[in-house]
Amino acid sequence: MTTSLWWDTLPPELSGPRRAALDGDREADVAIVGAGFTGLWTAYHLLRQRPGLDVVVLEREVAGFGASGRNGGWCSALFPSSWAKVARTSSRDAAIALQRGLFETVDEIGTIVAEEGIDCHWAKGGTYVLARTPVQLERARAHVAEARTFGFGPEDYRFLDAREARAGVGASDVLGATYTPHCAAIHPARLVRGLALAVERRGGRIHEATTVRSVEPGVVRTVSGHVRARHVIRATEGYTPTLTGHKRTLAPVYSLMLATEPLPASFWEQAGLRERATFADERHLIIYGQRTADGRIAFGGRGAPYHYGSRISPAFDSNPRVFDELRRVLWDVFPGLGDVDVTHRWGGPLGVPRDWYASVGLDPTTGLGWAGGYVGDGVGASHLAGRTLADLVLGEDTPRTGLPWVGHHSRPWEPEPLRWLGANAGLRVMTAADHEEARTGRPSRLAAAFGRFIGQ
Repeated sequence: MTTSLWWDTLPPELSGPRRAALDGDREADVAIVGAGFTGLWTAYHLLRQRPGLDVVVLEREVAGFGASGRNGGWCSALFPSSWAKVARTSSRDAAIALQRGLFETVDEIGTIVAEEGIDCHWAKGGTYVLARTPVQLERARAHVAEARTFGFGPEDYRFLDAREARAGVGASDVLGATYTPHCAAIHPARLVRGLALAVERRGGRIHEATTVRSVEPGVVRTVSGHVRARHVIRATEGYTPTLTGHKRTLAPVYSLMLATEPLPASFWEQAGLRERATFADERHLIIYGQRTADGRIAFGGRGAPYHYGSRISPAFDSNPRVFDELRRVLWDVFPGLGDVDVTHRWGGPLGVPRDWYASVGLDPTTGLGWAGGYVGDGVGASHLAGRTLADLVLGEDTPRTGLPWVGHHSRPWEPEPLRWLGANAGLRVMTAADHEEARTGRPSRLAAAFGRFIGQ
C-alpha cells in the first residue's frame, strides 16, 4: 500500500473536487508556481497584508500534492545548515536571528491555524532526539553545549539524562536525549488543504491540474495558457528540476514513511509521548516520528536513492527495501509494538540544494522570487519564507528581510553522472557511518568527512 496516511484520513471538506485548471492567458499582480506550503503561505500573507491584491497560484496536481501533504508532520524550527555554517556565511548575530525567527514561526503557525479554524491536530509537544549509544550521547551533549555558545538557554534546548529521556519517550536503549519545545506535531495534509481554503477566502485564485513549463521575468508559461505578472514566485521545492532551466537547482531526494494501526492504551503507557512530542535519534541516517492524534505512530527516514537525471516518478514513492528497514528500525526503537500492523506506506521527493542551505529571495529587477531547499525541514521554514516573500514583494523592510538566508544563492548541482554519484555517495556514507560507530564505539570519520563536503 502506498497511500499516505494523511491523504487517507482527510475529511470530505478538505479532500473535495479538483479545482479548475488555467484556461487561457490572464494577468495578475503576483503569480506563484506551486501550491504547497511555500506557495500558499506566500499567497496567504500577501492577501492578509494587501487585501484585494490579484494573486494566482498554479499547481500541476492538487494543492498539497507534494512534500507539504506527505511529510512527517513536524512543524519545527529546524534549518538544514548548522549555526556555525550560517555564522560563517554571515555573522553570529545573523545566525542567532535566523534561529529565533524559526522559533517564532512555529507559534505564529499555531496562532493562524486557530484563527482560520484549520483543524490540523496541532499539538506543540516539542522534540526529543534520543541518544541510544555512547557515541550518540556525546553528540547530544555537544549539541546542547553548542547551543549555549550561541546564546540559546535551557528554555530552547536541554540535555536530558536517561531517566528524564525515558520519562518522555519510552524507547529502548535510551541513555539520554536533547529536548526542544519548538516543534508541534500536525496532520500536514489537513494543514495544507485548510491553508488553500484560507487563501481562497481572502481572494486568491488556485488553478490545479496546470502544468508549468517555465518561469520567466513577468510571465509563467503553462501548457494551457500564460500568466503575466509583475512578480513571479517559484515555490516548487523537490519538483523544481521539472522546470526549464532548473535541472540542477535542487536535487529531488526521496524520503519514505510508514504508519501503524491505532495502538492500544497499554502500548502508550510504556511508550509515553503523552504531549505528542515528535521524536528522532542521533544516528546519521535520519529517522523521524510522531504519535498521531488517533494513536498511531507515523515514522519515516532517509535511505531511498537519488534517481539519475533528477527523475521524479510515482513509482519512486515505494521502495520495499526501505520500507522493510524502516519497520525494523521502528520495532527496534519500540519493541513493545509486537505484532501490530503497518497500515500505510508512502513517500515522495524533497528538495536539496548543493550546499544544504535553504534560501528565499526576490530579484527586484526581474520580479522573480523563490524559496525552498529545506532538505525535509520545510513545514515551519516555509511559513517564514512565505512571510518574507510577501514583505519583499510589497517592498517592506522588516527584520525578516534582513535574515541571512534572504538572497542566498546555492551553487548548482554537478551535471550527470557526477550528481548521481555525489548524491548517492552521501546516502551510502551516512549508512556506513552508523555501522562504523556501532562497530567501533567512536564518532565516525566518514560522517565528519561528509560534513566537510557539504560545508557544515
